[in-house]
Amino acid sequence: MDQYEHIRTAHRVIERWLKGDQEESRKQRHTAHRIYTRLVEEHAFKGGESTVRQWVRKQKARLGMNAALAVVPLDAEVAREAEVDWGSAWVDMAGERQLIKFFSMRSRYSGKSFVRVYPRERQEMFFDAHMRAFLFYGGVFPTLVFDNLTVAVRQILRGKGRVEQDRFTAFRSFYTFEARFCNPGKGQEKGGVEGLVGFARRNFLVPVPAVKDFDELNDLLLMRSIEHGGRKIQGREDQRTIDERHDEERGRLLGIPEHPFENTKTLGVRISRYQTAQVEWNRYSVPTAYVGRNLWVHIGCDRVSVYADQKKVADHARLFGKYQWQIDPLHYLELIHRRIGSFEAARPIRKWPVPVSLSACCCFIGSIPQNGSKRLSRRHYSARPTIWSR
Repeated sequence: MDQYEHIRTAHRVIERWLKGDQEESRKQRHTAHRIYTRLVEEHAFKGGESTVRQWVRKQKARLGMNAALAVVPLDAEVAREAEVDWGSAWVDMAGERQLIKFFSMRSRYSGKSFVRVYPRERQEMFFDAHMRAFLFYGGVFPTLVFDNLTVAVRQILRGKGRVEQDRFTAFRSFYTFEARFCNPGKGQEKGGVEGLVGFARRNFLVPVPAVKDFDELNDLLLMRSIEHGGRKIQGREDQRTIDERHDEERGRLLGIPEHPFENTKTLGVRISRYQTAQVEWNRYSVPTAYVGRNLWVHIGCDRVSVYADQKKVADHARLFGKYQWQIDPLHYLELIHRRIGSFEAARPIRKWPVPVSLSACCCFIGSIPQNGSKRLSRRHYSARPTIWSR
């Protein structure tokens, strides 16, 4: 085989490998160096690596594989589109360093930006952030551009096809906006909000905020989002401020419904013998009378409520860790009244804040002798307490 046949063979092999790469993940494709080593190992190639690099560069250009290096300049239509994304950052909350998630929405035309933090990227938080953003902007953008978030997309089909999550479809239908999803791995298709995520992390959350809770942090971010509207976006011919451009688009946005979307997820649960309903990885207490029954749980953005026969029987702050218990001690006092020997070791009593637990229990079971609760006689706890008048 002459040297030219070696070259022709190498060209064909490189073209075949690069075409195959187009079906693979961008993070697991041939580099020019890997192509060179394969040519040497599998085809006894005798040429230099610099020559292979030139061939690979020309083949990629011919196949359009470097198209991502060039972009088409776009002019956004007034009040037409906004982009949505999530980011993460560290904050000091209640004296503890923790990682939080922040929701970002940005108008493509005006650059008006909205940022809000949450403990997790759950669907209830996703919807809550949208509803608050719509109020912030004074209306709903007709088109919102998303990544392929699992809270919105159940399955990615060929091309632009998507199978949406049922509740997301209900949510966008309620607010009458169209959802457009980026191609997988093409975050630059919503580059404005991608830039906002980094800008907000570097400018809104530096230095690391020290706050007592999410409400305080969100008040801080709302203030900084409002201040951000006074800026001019560099590089634009239109030198109006963000707020001035937003004033032009505000009146053209879709109207906000009079009543908000019902942002709760309903789940059927069976109450365990520990008087708890398990929701996700955590447990929430209910009164003793509901042990063994099938009840309904309404999961909101920050609350978990338990219903029996259309009546709310328990309400708790939502937990976001794993294997945690959210206990209302009042739910257990009736059972402890019947099984007084469990008083000292009962988790609801041991976890009940002092002096609340002491005073409440004294009201419930009467005076407690110094020699311990196990030796209480019936006369010490026979009276039904006023604490149950709830």
